Amino acid sequence: MGGDRPTRADDEFVDLRPLLFSIAYRMLGSVSDAEDVVQDTYLRYHNAVREGVAIESPKAYLSAITTRLAIDVLRSARVRRETYVGQWLPEPLLTDPAAPDPAAHSAESDSLSMAFLLVLERLSPIERAVFLLHDVFGYGFDEIAGIVDKSAANCRQIAVRARRHVNDNRPRFEASRAERDRLADSFVAALSNGDVDRLVGLLAADVVVTGDADEAGPRWPRPIVGRDKVVRLLLGVGAQLRDVPGVTIERVEVNGQPGAAVRDGEGRLVNVFSFDITDGVVSTVRSVLRRDKLRHLGPLADVAALWASRRGTDG
Repeated sequence: MGGDRPTRADDEFVDLRPLLFSIAYRMLGSVSDAEDVVQDTYLRYHNAVREGVAIESPKAYLSAITTRLAIDVLRSARVRRETYVGQWLPEPLLTDPAAPDPAAHSAESDSLSMAFLLVLERLSPIERAVFLLHDVFGYGFDEIAGIVDKSAANCRQIAVRARRHVNDNRPRFEASRAERDRLADSFVAALSNGDVDRLVGLLAADVVVTGDADEAGPRWPRPIVGRDKVVRLLLGVGAQLRDVPGVTIERVEVNGQPGAAVRDGEGRLVNVFSFDITDGVVSTVRSVLRRDKLRHLGPLADVAALWASRRGTDG
């Protein structure tokens, strides 16, 4: 950034980059799109500084650019998602469960969860921007008004409308983080071992499974609903994974909530699961298998070759 010698503007951008990415990712639900927005924001900021533009507050200036660019990308993305095959899910983030401040971690996790990001999908781009900037990131309405080109009074009305929708659909998670993690550990163990009775006891009666995959592997074009159907599905998935030598299911934290990462014998990523745990049971399971949604997480397994290598197959 900024050539061979970092400038003060570069340093300010580096300090604010985590905030800018947080805004862009929550707006877009895409790591790659959020990274592109943040990079474009830097280029515009760098050019403005070089041209002598007076910037009173780098945070306000950078937040405004990031939000406006994210709104533009989101409008374009919505057109693409109208023809999306199957269930669209956000690109997963593997987050750090070792947060020094449990209360701060809880608040951040709730606004980062896949369930929360899917609720935001139902808001218009402007509603999403106003809600996130005010309710999640603590920006004032006067500042937000300048970012989205609305009056402060209008932004207040937009926030009320968006907040009502979010609160009506806001996911509820297991209150105790320790209990949540214990249940997730039990769930992954039951899935790995094919323990039918344990799976049945850990799933809500109306549990829902959704998947986001391409041609690389198994696809679930519609949600699978109900404990009996989900148990059969998960037992089949677990049996398939056990048939592939070296495959492991590793417990991880996904978007601030319990999850799991499936890896092949060389440690390459196969897919990512996220779980919603409510009232002591698993209420939702989401699986992301699409290659383009997992590239940011490291080396990926060849899923087609993986399935072909299952014991008892000719591949």
